[in-house]
Amino acid sequence: MQLVLEKRAERSTLIAVASPLIAIVLTLVTMSILFAILGKNPIAALNVYFVEPLTDTYTLGEIIVKATPLVMIGIGLSLCYLANVWNIGAEGQFLIGAVCGSWLAVVTNGTGAGYWVLPAMLVLGAAGGALYALIPALCKVRFGANEILTSLMLVYVAELILDYLVRGPWRDPKGMNFPTTAAFDPVATVPTLFDGSRVHAGSIIALLVVIAATVMLGRTIKGFEIRVVGAAPRAARFAGFSADRLVLFTFAVSGALAGLAGIIEVAGPVGVLQPGISPGYGFTAIIVAFLGRLNPIGILIAGLFLALTFIGGEGAQISMKIPLDLTKVFQGILLFYVLACDSMILYRIRLIATPKKSAPASVQGNVHGTA
Repeated sequence: MQLVLEKRAERSTLIAVASPLIAIVLTLVTMSILFAILGKNPIAALNVYFVEPLTDTYTLGEIIVKATPLVMIGIGLSLCYLANVWNIGAEGQFLIGAVCGSWLAVVTNGTGAGYWVLPAMLVLGAAGGALYALIPALCKVRFGANEILTSLMLVYVAELILDYLVRGPWRDPKGMNFPTTAAFDPVATVPTLFDGSRVHAGSIIALLVVIAATVMLGRTIKGFEIRVVGAAPRAARFAGFSADRLVLFTFAVSGALAGLAGIIEVAGPVGVLQPGISPGYGFTAIIVAFLGRLNPIGILIAGLFLALTFIGGEGAQISMKIPLDLTKVFQGILLFYVLACDSMILYRIRLIATPKKSAPASVQGNVHGTA
């Protein structure tokens, strides 16, 4: 007997809807086992991770703050994945967007510049992220390079660029030798929406991005093109759609949203450019995109859920001495189960009998000859 994956004749709508929920349940079960291995009460740990952050107004605001970049990056990545191209370098595009937008904040610092600074920073951040994302896109279109590898390797280049700038030419001379720029002027920071909370106007931009993506994918020819090229490349060619142009378009939009998220994060909650501005938003957004079924509304919900794991992980580290790295383990396990459950949408598991091997013809001939 052996297990085989058999392709389904048609996708199961029920499994498609239930897949993310099944993945979350399996992840919670696995995490409970890990908590028990660490000698922690699984029920208490899950309560700290997923319930306590929802009972406090401040932590609810922090969930929104964390979800803002995840949703924006996840929306951009979903456009790439729907078109069957694979941008894995959103983390680098996030950092380059932060660098490009912060340049204006650095050069205008203390000059008394007007309120045009912040809008210009947002434009520079989006443009920087888009141009950086076009590097792997052009390499794929022009040279046939694998976009997964090139986009991923550029993440490390972006990290080194950021590190050089904040330790070198952009370092705050009054910063006691810490690798950071001077604090941004008020005109170069994203305003908060509520007193006593860090929820900022970037969350409104994230909602607008969700609405725009929903309209584009559901109501425009470009959204139709993205879906057709990703699902049926041959049909797309007959329809006159260019796969190469779509690679450039989706990478540019994805990079622009990641770069915009980067400069919003720096000009909002952080307030300075420094190393470690991202706890891995660009990589976590991959999980957000797939958990949200590559759907803008689903990505919004998934972004809030993954943001909850960040806040819950910080709370568990303080109250239960659980390592913060366990949050990354949680996210990795969740991605594994999401992809595994997604496979069940396209395939079904069958148990089939292994046919018995017959004796070779030469052996059979010898047997008959002997007889």
